[in-house]
Amino acid sequence: MTGFRVLQLLPGIGPGSAAKLLDRLAGRPALALLQAFQPPARAAEDWPAFIELMQQLWTKASDWPAEMDLVRAWFEPYLEQKYADAVVRAGDLDQLAKIAAGYVSRREFLTDLTLDPPQATSDEAGKPLEDEDYLILSTIHSAKGQEWKAVFILNVVDGCIPSDLATGTPEEIEEERRLLYVAMTRAKDELNLIVPQRFYTHGQARMGDRYVCAGRSRFIPAAVAGNFTRMHWPNAGERKGAAPSVSAPVNLQKRMRGRWSKAD
Repeated sequence: MTGFRVLQLLPGIGPGSAAKLLDRLAGRPALALLQAFQPPARAAEDWPAFIELMQQLWTKASDWPAEMDLVRAWFEPYLEQKYADAVVRAGDLDQLAKIAAGYVSRREFLTDLTLDPPQATSDEAGKPLEDEDYLILSTIHSAKGQEWKAVFILNVVDGCIPSDLATGTPEEIEEERRLLYVAMTRAKDELNLIVPQRFYTHGQARMGDRYVCAGRSRFIPAAVAGNFTRMHWPNAGERKGAAPSVSAPVNLQKRMRGRWSKAD
């Protein structure tokens, strides 16, 4: 529980004290009980600042994402006291603040954060060198507030964007359209929409070749698609002429069994 961990940041409050306090708060006016709570002697100095933060968040004294700044200002002193890798974790807070800036409310931010938490920085590596190639993998939700020189959006087909589970109402479809807009506007210089031509079906025999064709997303109609440069792989010129020779399929399972038998 998040509250259980937050309370233990305060000096003098351990797992036992935190659990007892949370039990008292269950189903009751949290802010009033926190204000009336008598903290352990070691936590007395830090308790007023904690109560002030809770009061600001409870009464929504500041708009989002300014609330994120309030929480960070309160948390950073404990970050340096509690964690040896405080510098690394501060980088995670920077990333979290950038993501938070892409949301209009605390509720929306926390909902998406719970469903799709961002990755931690994990180390103190600096920015990649100019001659290094690297790729950032991101979901659309985690991409909010970010910007990259080149963006590749995968599976821009109906059934994926919009998801076939989110087309029951006009509101759901509009939400899916908004998500595609978010993804597309992450690109600074280059945007690539990937539209696979076929999806291979599951549950078929090994070496099976059953597939279904995919249709471009309804959000990219012909009038909009005309603004894109269409590219195919392999290139149309490479598909002309004699069909390329196809080597016999390799039975990897048989080969591995043969190697295993020889090892015995």
